[in-house]
Amino acid sequence: MIDASSIDRAREVVTSTPLVPSALSAPEREVRLKLENLQPTGAFKVRGAANRLRDLAPDARGVVTVSTGNHGRAVAHVARELGVRAVVCISRRVPANKVAALEATGAEVHVVGDSQDEAEVFARHIAAEERLELIHPFDDPSVIAGQGTIGVELLERWPAVDTVVAPLSGGGLLGGIALAVKSARPDVRVVGVSAAQTPVMVDSLAAGHPIERAEQPTVADSLLGGVGLANRYTFALVRDLVDEHVVVGEAEIERAMAWAYLEEGQTLEGAGAATLAAAMRYPLGRRIALVASGGNVDPDRLAHIVARHRASQVTA
Repeated sequence: MIDASSIDRAREVVTSTPLVPSALSAPEREVRLKLENLQPTGAFKVRGAANRLRDLAPDARGVVTVSTGNHGRAVAHVARELGVRAVVCISRRVPANKVAALEATGAEVHVVGDSQDEAEVFARHIAAEERLELIHPFDDPSVIAGQGTIGVELLERWPAVDTVVAPLSGGGLLGGIALAVKSARPDVRVVGVSAAQTPVMVDSLAAGHPIERAEQPTVADSLLGGVGLANRYTFALVRDLVDEHVVVGEAEIERAMAWAYLEEGQTLEGAGAATLAAAMRYPLGRRIALVASGGNVDPDRLAHIVARHRASQVTA
């Protein structure tokens, strides 16, 4: 079970990050960025991983997880600190830079299938065969509570905030933040941002139940993956607690990545820049906190995106 008290407990093991003014601010609104790209593993996922692994059974033989990159790296990072064996299953869609970062942690990495769902099937097989504890990337109370600590930090550091905006994929991040925020401040609006190439949760909400959807390539690769047809926690959290959903396209995300680099001085991956893309397109609120969820982007890819953005500005 997950509630606000479990989020408070999770704060004992998480690393907080800065909340800084954004160049997206204007006379009619103030915008601040929650810089989860500054986490030790470059993304918010280490919060949930640290909270989940501290509850690992003393006699556990190790852990196995499935990931689009950042969650696996976070689990492997924490497992290495604890001296625990870690196995990470990923699909062939995970970018090479994230695969390399995973391998650098010392984790056992298996590349399986063309989707996160296919990689999850393999992870469950390993968990059963080798008696490892399966760490779900989002639909797990301890993981959700860990991610929810972001919401608590936001309210403490900026009591005047009226809108919190976070990326949405499986719902662990957005669901945890929404639970933390709404438990303390029901008046604060919570907005989820999905990539147009992979809005599985948005489509599931429209259907009234979790659905499957084929993965499409996206610059926001961390937002790939389904919500799970047997979803136990995040679907209900997002359905019941999130006020608004917006969807941003590939060009908008790339523009936001370039903006973050040039105007904010931050390196953000596609998922991390999705909230900025939303703020560049929609009003959202007057005092807006944007969760910049991660910065694990291939440097060459980011350089190309920034160069294209600069060229478009010159020719505009």
